[in-house]
Amino acid sequence: MATLYTHQGENIRKTWFLMGAFLALVIAIGYGVAWYLETPVILYIAIVFALVMNIGSYWWSDKLVLKMTGAKPANLHEHRDLVSVVETLAITAGLPTPKVYVVYDDAPNAFATGRNPEHAVVAATTGLLQILDRTELEGVMAHELAHVGNRDMLVMTVTVVLAGFIAILADIFTRALFFGGDNDKKHPAFLIIAIVGIVLAPLAAQLIKMAVSRKREYLADASGALLTRYPEGLASALEKISSRNQPMKRANHATAHLFISDPFGNKAKSLGQKINNLFQTHPPVDERIKRLRT
Repeated sequence: MATLYTHQGENIRKTWFLMGAFLALVIAIGYGVAWYLETPVILYIAIVFALVMNIGSYWWSDKLVLKMTGAKPANLHEHRDLVSVVETLAITAGLPTPKVYVVYDDAPNAFATGRNPEHAVVAATTGLLQILDRTELEGVMAHELAHVGNRDMLVMTVTVVLAGFIAILADIFTRALFFGGDNDKKHPAFLIIAIVGIVLAPLAAQLIKMAVSRKREYLADASGALLTRYPEGLASALEKISSRNQPMKRANHATAHLFISDPFGNKAKSLGQKINNLFQTHPPVDERIKRLRT
């Protein structure tokens, strides 16, 4: 049976693996650019920068996420129900009470972030607080606390920084390839390898996000239902959230996977959107509701 702590150890190991893989990728790209431009110092800069980014993504990524989403600390009087629900659920789950934030946005949504339960943050939008009753709000917050208990929010938070930086590296590599270096080194084989690397780097960033499997959402749903002992609360909340289908004002691809629901909504029906859906980290809402009710 799933519990709040079912995948805690697995997600901690996954985080260290992702950070190690990221460091290796940065060093490899740094070495390639340094060799191509005949400037060894670039490799050393890449290594130092990778280490700084890894440390930064671990210690300060939650602050970056709060900044990117525009979240503000919850007001005890204005958001009394939200604060009360989080405090009660945290005690029930045996977790430290996380900091509670609010995003002033009409789109109903919520997320959790932070490197560990002692430094966790949960946030809800004003739109979510307006449409949910207390039992539904408990379901959503229990879902977010399940992310805290399982430590998978650490994986999700770290990917915000790492995935974005890998995309930046691809752009740097592109500029180095076409605007610098020794022309004698522009061998067709090297160009092919370089172009493949340029194409695959952004995909690697997306795959890092996908490493935070859709299973984490199913697990958080199940764990949250166990915590409240009332699966219908979360199921009903998901129905209301999906029915609004409203994109957030500050929706960002870097943080989209942190939310309980896609912050971009699902109104777009273009071919590009359908292709993008293949890479979404959120499972279908209908399937999540079905699992909660069976």
